[in-house]
Amino acid sequence: IPLRYIPLISNALFILLLFLFLPFLVLYLKPDFVVTGPETVVGLMSTLLLPRSVRPKIVLDVRSMPVETVGLLGYVRTYHFDISVRIAGKFFDGMTIITPMMKKEICAFHIDPKSVGVWTSGVSTTHFNPEKHVAKGIQLKRRFGLDDEFVILYHGTLSFKRGIIETVDSIASLGSKYSNVVLFLLGSGPALPDLRRLIQKKGIEDRVVIHGPVSYDDVPEYIAMSDMGIVPLPDIPDWRNQCPLNLLEYLSMRKVVIVTDIPANREIVGERKCGIYVSSANPHQIAKAIMYAYDNREALEEWGVCGKEIIEEKYDWKRVAEDFESYLTNC
Repeated sequence: IPLRYIPLISNALFILLLFLFLPFLVLYLKPDFVVTGPETVVGLMSTLLLPRSVRPKIVLDVRSMPVETVGLLGYVRTYHFDISVRIAGKFFDGMTIITPMMKKEICAFHIDPKSVGVWTSGVSTTHFNPEKHVAKGIQLKRRFGLDDEFVILYHGTLSFKRGIIETVDSIASLGSKYSNVVLFLLGSGPALPDLRRLIQKKGIEDRVVIHGPVSYDDVPEYIAMSDMGIVPLPDIPDWRNQCPLNLLEYLSMRKVVIVTDIPANREIVGERKCGIYVSSANPHQIAKAIMYAYDNREALEEWGVCGKEIIEEKYDWKRVAEDFESYLTNC
């Protein structure tokens, strides 16, 4: 069996186990709610056969639409997602999604908007607290030999449809005035070999650092090390209606972020100074934004303050949890 099919096979086996045994587990545990993702909707169908008096409310939670759907596996994932949403819309007690924009997209499946709640991504403002990580950030910057550099951080999956290739390309186009600008990529993914080749081809090995993934607990330290963040998602259906978690984490750490002008980023940042918009994930546009940020580097700390305010107003996990609880109670 080709390795790329192993996840599909293991997921199918898991769904079968859910279908066979979840009703018995529900009767034993007596939960008030069962919240599931699109991947396991079929596995919950047997639970719907339980009498209403003993069955918990079942809610589908959609964190993202199918992304990077290429080839046979991509087709299967997309088809499975479509079927799962239609099943949940007809038989489940409710549905939650990650952004108001995605709600409109989901309701195009002929789902009643009144049954769909918005449950956004969130951030622990306790964990992503800039004051807690200042010292460690300074240590990391020194450890990597970046004391005198202007560090732009991207952390997350390094894949082809996230604007990372274009961001690396933009670094190569910066003039000598910006020779101490360094792009720090924290993560791994399928684009890694291409990124390494591009860096070598452009001769910017000293201006782009690729670091493997670190534990979630350590992520705030790397954000604290940086001067700003970047979320260069292209304007394609995969990303327009998402809620980028790395963007929320930068903002919680009071970092100004270069963001593409797509609905997902506009929904979060709006017109606040903590976001520097680029019209597209184009190397030339990204380079212009980097130069603008560098030229205004003395103001970045002040601009970043409103990012923390955005998180505390809407995206702190406590507030998100309260909204989710309210929806569950009333669905």
